[in-house]
Amino acid sequence: MAKALMGHVTTELHSTTALAVENRRLRRRVQDLESMVLRLQADNDRLSAAARDDALSVEDLQPA
Repeated sequence: MAKALMGHVTTELHSTTALAVENRRLRRRVQDLESMVLRLQADNDRLSAAARDDALSVEDLQPA
């Protein structure tokens, strides 16, 4: 009986460790994705502003 209980505890500890490792990996991945979203939003804002500036300068060049 004690041997069966020890096997259960050892298995539980192993799965807990595996879950902790997977949890850390997923948290790191979420952080990477959040950083990517922020970078892409900044790029999008910069490109949108540049497109607006280009559109305004093109309108200025059009004959009246």
